[in-house]
Amino acid sequence: MPYRRIADIDFAALTRGPFHPSPDDWADEVLYFLLVDRFSDGAERGYRGNDGAVVTEGTTPPLSAGDHGNAVADEDGAARWRDAGLTWNGGTLAGLRAKLGYLRRLGVTAIWVSPVLKQAAGQPTYHGYAIQDFLAVDPHFGTAEDLRALAAEAHAQGLRVILDVVVNHAGDVFGYEGDAQPLWSGQRYPVKGFRDAGGRPVLPVGPAPDAYPDGAVWPEELQSTATFTGKGRITDWDHYPEYLDGDFETLKDIALGEGPADDYRPSAALLALVRAYQYWIAYADLDGFRVDTVKHLDPGAARFFASAIHEFAQSIGKERFYLVAEITGDRAFAYRTLDEVGMDAALGLADVQDRLERVAKGEADPGEYFALFRNSLQVGRESHTWFRDKVVTGYDDHDQVRKGWWKARFAAGEPGRRLALVALALNAATLGIPCVYYGSEQDFDGEGGHDRYIREAMFGGEFGPFRSRGGHAFDEDHPTYRELQQILAVRRRLPALRRGRQYLRPVSADGVVFAPPGPRGLLPWSRIFADREVLVAVNTDPDRVRTAWVTVDAGLHAEGAMLTCVYSSEPALAGGRVSVSARNGRAVQLTVPPAGVVMYQ
Repeated sequence: MPYRRIADIDFAALTRGPFHPSPDDWADEVLYFLLVDRFSDGAERGYRGNDGAVVTEGTTPPLSAGDHGNAVADEDGAARWRDAGLTWNGGTLAGLRAKLGYLRRLGVTAIWVSPVLKQAAGQPTYHGYAIQDFLAVDPHFGTAEDLRALAAEAHAQGLRVILDVVVNHAGDVFGYEGDAQPLWSGQRYPVKGFRDAGGRPVLPVGPAPDAYPDGAVWPEELQSTATFTGKGRITDWDHYPEYLDGDFETLKDIALGEGPADDYRPSAALLALVRAYQYWIAYADLDGFRVDTVKHLDPGAARFFASAIHEFAQSIGKERFYLVAEITGDRAFAYRTLDEVGMDAALGLADVQDRLERVAKGEADPGEYFALFRNSLQVGRESHTWFRDKVVTGYDDHDQVRKGWWKARFAAGEPGRRLALVALALNAATLGIPCVYYGSEQDFDGEGGHDRYIREAMFGGEFGPFRSRGGHAFDEDHPTYRELQQILAVRRRLPALRRGRQYLRPVSADGVVFAPPGPRGLLPWSRIFADREVLVAVNTDPDRVRTAWVTVDAGLHAEGAMLTCVYSSEPALAGGRVSVSARNGRAVQLTVPPAGVVMYQ
């Protein structure tokens, strides 16, 4: 039975351990983000289990190309498929646990798991960001023991678990007077009552022991009007202080404290939330948190939370418990916030995501993306290698806030479909901690324009990928899965691809005139660690083979030295060698197939 009060938890017994240690360097990790409800329901067959053997039990067969579009063959079926995308689909923690082998074999080292704590009853918040009980796992996902078993199996498989957590707000746990959602005006609105199990705001705001488990908000320490700011819904997401103390639509903003960051006075609610999340660290043996909506937290509250979580984790032997802060906005704002609040890495940077996608599609100057990691002095750092474990990089995710109202995955349409591997290689082999969004390794397209369409059910069910129904996509023979598997294996083997300095390399068609690479064509960069250089090149042209001379480090390579191809998306090139020539200092001539990737050392 879940705890109802923080005060009832025996932390002395809980923290006896042993606990799984932190990694030596988070720059070595590869993250994989998934929505639990949309990943696996455990009913699949015909996939490889954690032990590598094909699982023959289960009811859902593998998805075939012929199944694409089977859910939308007629309007009734299409409406049913679309509607399924707005509600719970049935993914569970147990289903995820059974797919850890799929992720380990891909080359993933850490899974970022969407929030799993109990949601407000009767609401279709399958995404997990509308928490009603901070001390219980939502029954849709399983039990607290399922979460602990997931972490234990992940650790046995060599994977780490980062849990998505919410501090800024709770679910729609109370109603305002008039039973409407007023707009932010800077003033508090009167509260009608906590919601009962049926969603009606009829419970007195205060201790509500009879409301357990589906009414009010839990743990008991949060059952007070002082827990919430009560100022109504945000309409201007950049207006201060509206974005700090307004409600996220129907999600209720929590009053976390007051005062400047250096002298912050945490509220009773923040103290309770900190203790609740410390409980989950120890109970489930977690390795990190992705902290939702850090932009919308008081800097003092975020700093207090980070300090308390880090100290607790260190006290039980997790020296580098990782706090990844979701900070929407530009890079400079993100790093100022990151420094101020004391979290470990930033995620959700619009300029990183947008430029990576546009460069991979051949639509933007590559210098725009690589410059994000070069101008370190603009963020107060002496070396750009600072970025290697302070930025979680990616392009697709479950929100795509940067795209406004029309959303789709990278692989939607052309040229994205053919350039999917280029995007994954850019993500995996450039600075930062790469994060793969679930299904990217299967070329999910997320076509449709709405949030729901970029949140396909990988296990099939009623809302399968590619507008399908009834077929799962855990295909380890998919070409993109296989190529990414090889790229991540090279990353794991060569420290330069994880920890090295990064340089966008000039190119030349004739070996005489060198210039920065343009938007469409051969795009090369080097990663250098100590005295070893790894040269990576992608071809953002999906139609033509591209050949060019590429500059390499003159101090590391003598004329006539040879570089060996350690990976190529064109197998015939793998193992081949190129000679270093005295051009532009030093250079080698590379050939990259259409929409291809090569790596040389």
